[in-house]
Amino acid sequence: MPAASAPTEWTEADLALVKQGVGEGDKNSRPDRSPAGPGGESGGEAPTGEQIGAVVTYFEAKGFGFLRPDDGGRDIFFHVSRLVEGLATDLRPGTRVAYELGMDRTGKMAASSVRIPPPQ
Repeated sequence: MPAASAPTEWTEADLALVKQGVGEGDKNSRPDRSPAGPGGESGGEAPTGEQIGAVVTYFEAKGFGFLRPDDGGRDIFFHVSRLVEGLATDLRPGTRVAYELGMDRTGKMAASSVRIPPPQ
């Protein structure tokens, strides 16, 4: 059987993702290459835009936790490997964070590019 899901040419973005250890099902940091651009069935704001929320729980030993979006809705899963700015030791309940929405390896919604903004 031919491998239909394998790209014929690797872009720099693809190679960067491979170096980061991003799996086939984890495409949250890959740019959208469709002509329609990013967007969703919701018809509203693009789901990958930066959002603000706060840490609800963080399990340091396991390296994951949950964020509560400021605009309401369900809590969002995050993994410490998606922390791009700030220290993992600062991920305590109540810590304000900025993040983008993406998907984990199983296709479930998760936070990506999590950052702890510096105090103002």
